[in-house]
Amino acid sequence: MQYRRDMVSYLGAACRSWLPASLPLSIALLVASPQAPAHAQATPSEQQAAVTTTSPDAIKEREQELEAAREQQRKATELQEKLKADIAAIGQDRSKLNQQLIDIAGQVRGVETRIADAEARLQPLDGREREIRASLDSRRAEIVEVLAALQRAGRRTPPALLVRPEDALQSLRTAMLLGAVVPELRGRAEKLATDLGELVALRKTISTERDALAQDRDKLREDQTRLTALVDERQRQQAAAEKDMEAEGTRAIALSKQVGDLQGLIAKMEQDLKSAAKAAATANLQGAPATVNGKPNLDAFKNPARSSPAVAFASARGLFSYPVNGTKIRDFGGSDGAGGLQKGISLAAKAGAQVTTPCDGWVVYAGPFRSYGQLLILNAGGGYHVLIAGMERISVNIGQFVLTGEPVATMGSTSQVASILATNASQPVLYVEFRKDGTPIDPGPWWAANEGEKVRG
Repeated sequence: MQYRRDMVSYLGAACRSWLPASLPLSIALLVASPQAPAHAQATPSEQQAAVTTTSPDAIKEREQELEAAREQQRKATELQEKLKADIAAIGQDRSKLNQQLIDIAGQVRGVETRIADAEARLQPLDGREREIRASLDSRRAEIVEVLAALQRAGRRTPPALLVRPEDALQSLRTAMLLGAVVPELRGRAEKLATDLGELVALRKTISTERDALAQDRDKLREDQTRLTALVDERQRQQAAAEKDMEAEGTRAIALSKQVGDLQGLIAKMEQDLKSAAKAAATANLQGAPATVNGKPNLDAFKNPARSSPAVAFASARGLFSYPVNGTKIRDFGGSDGAGGLQKGISLAAKAGAQVTTPCDGWVVYAGPFRSYGQLLILNAGGGYHVLIAGMERISVNIGQFVLTGEPVATMGSTSQVASILATNASQPVLYVEFRKDGTPIDPGPWWAANEGEKVRG
């Protein structure tokens, strides 16, 4: 008897948490009020009363939404004031600004990774929840039958065995009948309870994951706002130092239309454009950075005020991280989707993802170029160039020296590179190419094998 009461109570509680999306109102009434008949219908006056009682709830919900919006606005205002104070504190200190940019860009990349991981964990959980719901949906009649049987059994009091002999005989017959029915009923009830228990646990896990995901997305928005403000300040300071920067950018785009390939573009920029030529000359004049016991001195990456590469590009094998969080969909030497061979790698990324520099280098081109969409070219010294294409917006200018991990661009919502567009890619794709003395080379040896080996600015 106690088992039946416990099972009714458990199934009822579990069903109520599942009912809003999966069971009809009649079952809800059955679980919530065992004494009420399953076929009972609400009268018009009761329906009107229900409508009337929901109105204050709707008003309260709107008030809560308004209060939440005000709180968000207040936080945004506080963030803007803090950003202004931080930027004022940085002033003209280039090293502080660089370090802030690299740190915040790293935080953005980290949050992007956590969001991607959380979404990956939620996919199988959501799938399992749909499976259980579908299974329970298909057994609605069985759930009603089991609940009703358990409730009837729970309400039936045992007969007094010592009153009359016929009562004892009836009790015996009832016991024999229950002995055949209860085990089968117990099995069905336990199976339903297991499924409902798993559903409740799943929903709790999913809720926890979604709460963490929402917090990460809020943090990502705040970090992106901060990063945008710092990037704007960096470019303002750069523009003040290079007053003819805008004219240089316009001339660069005009020159890019006069050449047909990337090698011609690099040569044209470094020959005809003052800021790019200056950057190229500086890159060629730089000697190889100091080494420790013949190995690259990684401590040089900790200096945010450096104005030349911390490590010679040729010596930096196994140290670089991808410029964007994403999945490699094409490798060097594979098909480029347009009948040719891939001269770099392609990374499928999230819309709006942050793009950072994989290495130190001087910007010799930043703007649109033919089928590459927005293109960024870095002169890394020693005859090496890094080409990054497919972004929606570039946030650096020609002539700038950028550090490893510094934010330089943002992905859009669709692919910009023509060869990627030809394959109908559903995600924006970043194209990365390394060149040595004008010839594309396999970038594979330069990427770090794991997170711990990547260098940070």
